[in-house]
Amino acid sequence: MGRSLAQKIFEEHLVSGSLEPGSDLAIRIDQTLTQDSTGTMAYLQLEAMNVDQVKTDFSIAYVDHNMLQQGFENADDHKYIQTVAKKHGVHYSRPGNGICHQVHLERYAKPGGTLLGSDSHTPTAGGIGMIAIGAGGLDVAAAMGGQPYTIPAPNVMAVELTGQLSAFTTAKDVILEVLRRLTVKGGVGRILEYIGDGVQSLSVPERATITNMGAELGATTSIFPSDHRTRSFLKAQGREADWVELLPDADAQYAERIVVDLSGIEPLAAQPHSPDAVDSVANIGSIKVDQVAIGSCTNSSYQDLMRVAAILKGKTVHEDVSLVLSPGSKQVLSMLAANGALADLIQAGARILESGCGPCIGMGQAPATDAISLRTFNRNFKGRCGTDSASVYLVSPETAAVSALSGVLTDPREWGVPIAVAEPEQFPAEDNLVVPPAAPDDDVQVVRGPNIKEFPLNTDLPEQWEGVVLLKVGDNITTDDIMPSNAKLLPFRSNIPHLSEFCFAPVDAEFPRRAKQAGGGFIIGGDNYGQGSSREHAALVPLYLGIKAVVAKSFARIHRANLINSGIVPLEFEQPDDYEWLKEGDAIVVESLHEAVQSGDPIAVRVPNRDGQFMVRCALSPREQQMIMAGGRINVIRQSQKGDA
Repeated sequence: MGRSLAQKIFEEHLVSGSLEPGSDLAIRIDQTLTQDSTGTMAYLQLEAMNVDQVKTDFSIAYVDHNMLQQGFENADDHKYIQTVAKKHGVHYSRPGNGICHQVHLERYAKPGGTLLGSDSHTPTAGGIGMIAIGAGGLDVAAAMGGQPYTIPAPNVMAVELTGQLSAFTTAKDVILEVLRRLTVKGGVGRILEYIGDGVQSLSVPERATITNMGAELGATTSIFPSDHRTRSFLKAQGREADWVELLPDADAQYAERIVVDLSGIEPLAAQPHSPDAVDSVANIGSIKVDQVAIGSCTNSSYQDLMRVAAILKGKTVHEDVSLVLSPGSKQVLSMLAANGALADLIQAGARILESGCGPCIGMGQAPATDAISLRTFNRNFKGRCGTDSASVYLVSPETAAVSALSGVLTDPREWGVPIAVAEPEQFPAEDNLVVPPAAPDDDVQVVRGPNIKEFPLNTDLPEQWEGVVLLKVGDNITTDDIMPSNAKLLPFRSNIPHLSEFCFAPVDAEFPRRAKQAGGGFIIGGDNYGQGSSREHAALVPLYLGIKAVVAKSFARIHRANLINSGIVPLEFEQPDDYEWLKEGDAIVVESLHEAVQSGDPIAVRVPNRDGQFMVRCALSPREQQMIMAGGRINVIRQSQKGDA
């Protein structure tokens, strides 16, 4: 039986387990990346593991999220990350070097390798033929410490691309079409592997746009083959030695398959407030636009921004539109400056932001009240932009640029002459803003500012847990809902006590008060609980507030792993209809937690105030059972270290 590309790379890195879907799969991790929003916590956890030097082939810490220096907190975190990275063998990408995923694609990602990153959009590197997976910071810290990364073996879904994109349709429209078909839950438990004749027509940056937004599908990762287009990109980056041809077998077997005809795709937009609320730009119509933001790890490559510059050259942004632009890396920004395109953008009225995440995570450039914002980003969750009343549409750079000129959402096919941007034969390979680690025997002083607090640790799982339902939420609750990430709160990513005051603020601002008053309790969730980013703060902050278990219809992959890493029990309704019956304030008693965790069999949960009960299941692997019983992964690691002493 022929093998898929994903299966081949997994087999090369298999440490234990099986590729049989649903069974545990542990793989060796070649590379790791962190960013500064999640990195401080990851390195605090690495230190707690007593790891002297990282064990990976290459690890790097990027600073690209917390870039606004409105107080000492972000600068202190950056100093901590820089010094702890230098001490432990991790490279450090300084502020201004660029967005982690764009820079990693340019300079470090390798076909056939494995990458684990503390950011949900780590699968961007799948565009170069790498198994790249987003995870919580603790999983990344463990990988840096030499431990394998374990996941349930996913199904591999083939996405067969046929034909070629027509003028003014883009890779962004391709992934929006996949989201329209599969929804934000359609990738859960799956790897999306892109195959077919249409793959050859897409450059590596275009492929990376598609794999980047596979995170919005809930997919474990997405991957393209490594072929002649990959070789050309790596050669232009001065990294041809990293290239290897990697293709699926001609008779590869896939669990599922969908076909996407590139020639039939038209310009699309994801409407508020979900990446899968997709319709054509033509059908949505000429809605008035207040803001346009171009950039992010999804669409800030050299080719993306050169097409934008070509559209804007010699013209002026509409008087009612604020246009901001974030180049993805120093490399991209330098190239735009050198060839004159940056001047064209500035002359047209674009406001040039630094090479970072910025508006994508609500770190500045919040829209006006009730504004319409077109963004080339990957998420449009309500309030993520920094303005609760704003409506964000996700579009391609071409749609964004044309609309910035017209002042209304505009189909870029109305523009006229197609825009061709050649792939550069050579990129400037300047890594001068990457600080190498110190020699292992160098004495490096780690600098900790006053905002850096210890992370909470759980205790052994009790046999019985009782409490009240502190909060009941619906389907597709995001990590932004659980632990908001905006310009006011991002500086406190290393201060769990402060963040706890804002837990679930977008849903119910009274939740922290109730949780503290009750001494903890339960959260009830719907389907796909915890979708979105990889931030483990969405587990650590509820842990700090005394949450011992979340009962939901289903969980998003990364958040479920983060709950288990923190020792919070993820319970699933045996009968989803029981969700409707429960109410906030109900008393809950779980009398056989150990049995639930160790057997995986359904157990009864009593609701004394309603004189009733409902059934839940806790389906965990033996490894996950051990973590839950011990109160989290850090406790397991510490116990194993004591055993080795």
